Amino acid sequence: MTRPAPPAAVLCDMDGLLVDSEPTWFQAEVDMLAGYGFALSAEHYPQVLGKPLEVSTEYLLNVTGHPVSAAEFSDGIERAMIARLADGVPMMPGAKELLVALETAGIPLALVSASSRRIVDACLPVIGPDHFRFTVSGDDVEHGKPNPDPYLKAAALLGVDPRECAVLEDSPTGTAAGQAAGCRVVAVPHAAPVAPGERVTIVDSLRRVDLAFLRRLFEDELLDVR
Repeated sequence: MTRPAPPAAVLCDMDGLLVDSEPTWFQAEVDMLAGYGFALSAEHYPQVLGKPLEVSTEYLLNVTGHPVSAAEFSDGIERAMIARLADGVPMMPGAKELLVALETAGIPLALVSASSRRIVDACLPVIGPDHFRFTVSGDDVEHGKPNPDPYLKAAALLGVDPRECAVLEDSPTGTAAGQAAGCRVVAVPHAAPVAPGERVTIVDSLRRVDLAFLRRLFEDELLDVR
């Protein structure tokens, strides 16, 4: 029996890749810290972009002198995000079309997010939960991005070799996680630049990506089509 051409699966980040939620995250953090008298400037944005909430919380509390406990801060941010997500969040350009095309082609899809299960579940109605065979949240692994665990878990759930998976990401943190898992990574930088690297392809929009493009990743070591 002929083995199907890779990718065996496509593993998708969520915030900033499928939905334009990263600015909403940062604004929630800005608003919460403003309540404690701290003005969070844009220079801190790259330090929290794409990172698990506990990592962002630790960073933000360190730079603000711990005006509140980590547990209270994290819970407050999540509550603020869920309230904002209830008003809707836009899909990123090309995201919906790509998910539909890959699903139609029979490519297994998994959603792999650094966000908590509460946030993932709040975003799924916008993205379309039926696209994904599995979803992995930050709550589902002990070590989140940039560690490889989230992508390794997704590949294991799908029963595929991570080396035959394509990862779609937007942040340096998520790109590092995909690389560490041994996957081919397509990075669509959104709010912070992603450096070229081994098994990393950089594009300026998901509109550049289709199944033929993803299959070429397993033939070419590095592409940059910005």
